[in-house]
Amino acid sequence: MISHVTIRGVFKNARTTRTLSPDEVLFSEGDAGDSMYGVISGAVELRRGERVLQRIGPDGTFGELAIIDASPRSLTAIAVEPTEIAVINNREFLFLVHETPTFAIDVMRSLSRLIHELSGDA
Repeated sequence: MISHVTIRGVFKNARTTRTLSPDEVLFSEGDAGDSMYGVISGAVELRRGERVLQRIGPDGTFGELAIIDASPRSLTAIAVEPTEIAVINNREFLFLVHETPTFAIDVMRSLSRLIHELSGDA
């Protein structure tokens, strides 16, 4: 598994970062997406309607499906406290996977957790 120190470095050195205020919506269910995100500090909730499906804290990733299959967002992402995120587009994602192959494993684990939570297996 990729170490949190490595993930933190990847996110903090990201070309593009964004600061979110509490209750700020990053994206909504159905939106088009072309980036994934890594939480540098703070927390983001992934919601379907009012139901919270997952809370992502520092070193966590979300929005990966947009990188993998360019599908519309399946959930809404909302900051729940002051939050800084790294924005990772497709080109940067491919670079990270090439330079740090375990990054892909971390992304797959994140997707696996979300799938289990959506299916009620968590």
